[in-house]
Amino acid sequence: MGQTIIEKIISRNTGKPCVAPGDIVTVSADRVMLDDIMIPFIVDKFQEMGFDRVWDPDKVVLIYDHLVPPSQLDDIRHYKAGDEFAKKYGIRHIHRSDGICHQLMTEAGYVKPGDVVFGTDSHTTTYGCVGACSTGIGYTEMASILGTGSLWVKVPETIKIIIEGTLKEDVMSKDIILRIIGDLGADGATYKSLEFCGSTVEAMSISSRMTMANMAIEAGAKCALFTPDEKTARYCQTELNPFQKSLSGDADAVYCRTLTYRAEEFVRVMACPSQVDKICEVSRLEGTVIDQVFIGSCTNGRLEDLKMAAKVLEGKKVSPYVKLIVTPASRKVYEEAMACGALKTLASAGAIITHPGCGLCCGRTGGILCDGERVVATNNRNFLGRMGTSKVEIYLASPATAAACAAAGKIV
Repeated sequence: MGQTIIEKIISRNTGKPCVAPGDIVTVSADRVMLDDIMIPFIVDKFQEMGFDRVWDPDKVVLIYDHLVPPSQLDDIRHYKAGDEFAKKYGIRHIHRSDGICHQLMTEAGYVKPGDVVFGTDSHTTTYGCVGACSTGIGYTEMASILGTGSLWVKVPETIKIIIEGTLKEDVMSKDIILRIIGDLGADGATYKSLEFCGSTVEAMSISSRMTMANMAIEAGAKCALFTPDEKTARYCQTELNPFQKSLSGDADAVYCRTLTYRAEEFVRVMACPSQVDKICEVSRLEGTVIDQVFIGSCTNGRLEDLKMAAKVLEGKKVSPYVKLIVTPASRKVYEEAMACGALKTLASAGAIITHPGCGLCCGRTGGILCDGERVVATNNRNFLGRMGTSKVEIYLASPATAAACAAAGKIV
């Protein structure tokens, strides 16, 4: 019997000839990511478990991104805990304000196709864009991995998602994944792997694939996987080996569900307050007055996103009484966006451009909102209280849609 992508990755990692959904296996971590939010709790658990060494310091990456720069006094505690832990156990891969953890993990080359990666953030699913099995875990599990290098997992079932055809010019991968989440529901892929394929997917950039893998968790997915190709190899600055080239679902693999789409049928959509699966076509929301627009996050803060926003805002101005906040996903993206003129265009339109980091997405530094305000944002969650008070209305959209809304002062 054939295998899905996730089954192939786990089989190779464990040394088993084959695995099946529901099997409980112990996998070895190829890389782990610790973020600044979780580091104090990881350290406490690591000490509580009695470990006196990190299994492999070179496989550990510590990233300060959620709390950069600090916006509350307690944030400093996270910095101190992380720095002390890294110094004590020889962790060398540390990023202080270089960008968002999920952008850096692939951009800096920490993740390769076929790897098994764990991170202390739910959007660790992002690395599936390059064909890695990556998933978010809690601080207790991470402490255990730091001491042992391994973790037990249950082999997930796989939902196959086939997308064929050519997208309309104004439709982005954000519109696609929002539509899929709406079809699956917020719990429709719980502890399952999403496997994306089809000509539309093959034509996508790595950045577009990152957006989709990133938001797979919003349907409950354990991981989200794309077949590595030449684009992947160039992005990861590697040459694909035979195993990595084999990472596509076999024709006789067993899937628990298959969804099939025509690219031409996708339109611009939004996730309406306050559920990620409450999807509506933008055309049905036109005229809704807004107070703020946010373009950034690990979902849509990459160069192609900023270039798209700049294209929409070229020669325009942000609507009066509307704030447009733009946050590049990394320092590299920031520099590239400066070099190509995208940031100049956005600044000329009236955008507030911030340092790279998580920022407003997690309700921290830069732009939180208050009761009755309405924001169109390119990030991944619109939960109550996510970007300010519980009475803030958050609409999730693509960078193209968000930029158009910023100029109009309303949803368009």
